[in-house]
Amino acid sequence: MRVLTGVWRWRHNSLRRATDRREAWVALVACVLLVLAAPALGWFCGARADDALQASVRAQQAGRRLTTAVVVRQVTGRHYVTDPEVPTDRTAATPVVARWHAPDGSVRSATVTTASRDTATGARVRIWTDLAGDPAPRPLDAPTAHTHAALAGLGASMLSVLVIEGGRRLIVRRMVRGRYERLDRAWAEAGPDWGRTGTGS
Repeated sequence: MRVLTGVWRWRHNSLRRATDRREAWVALVACVLLVLAAPALGWFCGARADDALQASVRAQQAGRRLTTAVVVRQVTGRHYVTDPEVPTDRTAATPVVARWHAPDGSVRSATVTTASRDTATGARVRIWTDLAGDPAPRPLDAPTAHTHAALAGLGASMLSVLVIEGGRRLIVRRMVRGRYERLDRAWAEAGPDWGRTGTGS
């Protein structure tokens, strides 16, 4: 932006160089991309991610069901699990051996985890199973999917900002390097005659 305002302020100055104009154009293009393209890319990526996650939400919720199980016995220890599909950051889960009925009427038994505080033998807990009655993870919910999509859009927007600014800096650096190389060549050509009496007359 300093390059843009500086060149605009002294655009009629006779000391202005062609490289100054090119740097100003590079800065202008980068500014437009930062203001328009980066947010648009973030919105697009976020919207696409949200569509995909919401489809996953519908598929998971259609393929899983809450089932009431009876605790057979506790498994020693209480641990914390981090579930990306649960809104809370950390969920205290107690492993227990539980028994429940599958949709076909058969009795199933397995070690599952539950967030219920009452895990005594004979207590009833709610667990997630698939349509066949086997234990399954908790399905993704819509609010969590929206949050993940928003974070994906924000990440895409920030990444595009870094790419745009990195590209601008790289282009300007190459332009400055080319300017110094031309100056060195001009100085080398003028060097042998520098300071001699009558040079250029």
